[in-house]
Amino acid sequence: MTAWRGPVPITERHQFDTLIDARSPAEFALDHVPGAINCPALDDEERRTVGTLYKQQGAFEARRVGGALVAANLARHLREHFADRPADWKPLVYCWRGGLRSGSMVAWLRLVGWDAQQVAGGYKRWRQHVIDTLASHSPTLRWQVLAGATGTAKTRLLQALAREGAQVLDLEQLARHKGSLLGAWPGQPQPSQKAFETALAVAIEGFDPARPVWIEAESRKIGQLSVPNPLLAALRAAPCLELTAPKAARLAFLLQDYAYLAEHGEALAQQLAPLRTLHGHDTLLQWQDWARLAQLPPLFEQLITRHYDPQYARSQAAHLHGWSARQTLPLAQLDPETLSQVARQLKDRVLDAPPAAQKGR
Repeated sequence: MTAWRGPVPITERHQFDTLIDARSPAEFALDHVPGAINCPALDDEERRTVGTLYKQQGAFEARRVGGALVAANLARHLREHFADRPADWKPLVYCWRGGLRSGSMVAWLRLVGWDAQQVAGGYKRWRQHVIDTLASHSPTLRWQVLAGATGTAKTRLLQALAREGAQVLDLEQLARHKGSLLGAWPGQPQPSQKAFETALAVAIEGFDPARPVWIEAESRKIGQLSVPNPLLAALRAAPCLELTAPKAARLAFLLQDYAYLAEHGEALAQQLAPLRTLHGHDTLLQWQDWARLAQLPPLFEQLITRHYDPQYARSQAAHLHGWSARQTLPLAQLDPETLSQVARQLKDRVLDAPPAAQKGR
């Protein structure tokens, strides 16, 4: 076993065999360093108990009771999670701030003989790393924005670009939401805001700044999540390619992409409720009737014509700084073969910078 090094910077985590999150399961579920495994020093209820003792009876009593709980949990981890680890295993452990929970686990692991080390600053330092990465990397990358009205298969084209080897940041994939009023993924909750930002930072950190990065034009909110300000600002300042397609092709694509909504008529009808103030009571009742009867073709045709297209025309001009100088790409079809062909053509293409960005160079 090597000597105790002192707290290890989070940026050196890849030098270790295993990254261990010693926080409670609830803390881990909210967000964690990618690749970490959760081996709690205290579970959720135990953490609440110790916290209550600290407030009501002071630090000594909290540590006396907490110490016994931590010892029992560490013994269980040694029997179960770490039983098959070799003598030269090198784990790196963190908790909230690099304090007692991770320190206790490191001490026990080192007593066994493993070269265990502790993360400097714990998860709190990781969180700052995420924020710093988004702020420092977002403005430096060569963003290429895909825009287009609802139903122009922007996300599918992004996925095709990724398969062709292009650098892609798929915000909707990371947010687990399609970004529209009806965009919730069936049966899949969105991640927490912190977990979303962690996924963004990890992706952005891995991009080659010399190559373009394709991203879809998004509003500030994707479902319940917010696009971080540095990334949103970079997206809005980037050159833009607008996809266009005939309404019939867009409608056919949407009916295929949202076919699952036909199985949840009442839920779909309730999702439409916020449109009452925009389109009136009678219009909403008609749309909700179609939803309940699984009549998606007339519903989606009306949504495209009366809601999505007018909203799109206003939002793009207001938020994309280079919108007036955008390039356009007409697509007659939106089938997978067509999108794959387009992806091959776009993979190494670099769009012209918008006039505002050119002036700043």
